[in-house]
Amino acid sequence: MSVETQARAVPYGDTMLPYRVVGRTVQTSDTVTLRLEPIHQAAQRFRAGQFMMLYSFGVGEIAISISGNPAAGDGILEHTIRAVGAVSAALHDTDIGGLIGVRGPFGTGWDLASAAGGDLVIVGGGVGLAPLRSAVLAALAARADYRRIVLVSGARTPADMLFRHDQELWPAAGAIELHQTVDHPAPGWRGRVGFVSEPLAHLSLEPGRTTALLCGPEPMLRLCAQALLRKGIPAGDIQVSLERNMQCGVGRCGHCQLGTLLLCRDGPIVDYSVAEPLLAVREL
Repeated sequence: MSVETQARAVPYGDTMLPYRVVGRTVQTSDTVTLRLEPIHQAAQRFRAGQFMMLYSFGVGEIAISISGNPAAGDGILEHTIRAVGAVSAALHDTDIGGLIGVRGPFGTGWDLASAAGGDLVIVGGGVGLAPLRSAVLAALAARADYRRIVLVSGARTPADMLFRHDQELWPAAGAIELHQTVDHPAPGWRGRVGFVSEPLAHLSLEPGRTTALLCGPEPMLRLCAQALLRKGIPAGDIQVSLERNMQCGVGRCGHCQLGTLLLCRDGPIVDYSVAEPLLAVREL
């Protein structure tokens, strides 16, 4: 989530709490994962797929999905941030020891329980893989609950692929089935070339025993959901993460309204049966 707000004297909504940056992992040329530790307060519990409002002091705040493990229990929050504007750039550039204000968690989470006993298919495009990482980690912590865990990840180029170490580790351990694709290959790339909907279309999936989680640009969501629908996967078994201008996080300001939904409160994760008619409306 990357729509940014300018600085306010007092951010409204839930109380803003100070966190210290205790880890910083460079993912790509413009994206880092920050590990944040609470300074005075108890750790914030969260569900996979929820987001926080992160505040760069004197600059502003932005809604950022949590990319860490909700089952870790160590109080550390992980946020993967792409520098695309003033606020995200300031957060991105915060070094170890720096302070960041945190509000939340907010929004709905991925419904992993609905996939128990069946196949869990996780599809992420670009930075959309960040809020899905928490779902992968939560599913791996309960690996026996699922027949298969399938991850389809896409990026513009191999250098833009997020969580490359994780994506090497997970299939090597036999925990997940991984399918990678890029829009533009580079020398040495041996994976697929094309949109994430292409490897998804070739998967063997069983309707009624498959739950899909999708996150990425809206055209990607539509293409992937259509590929799943053609395989007989019901729209109610397809979950998507929607993005709009989330400024308050608590459903008061109305900036994130999409149809009848306030996405910071009713989303960002909804079933495709709810999202499909909303995504069919083009923004002016």
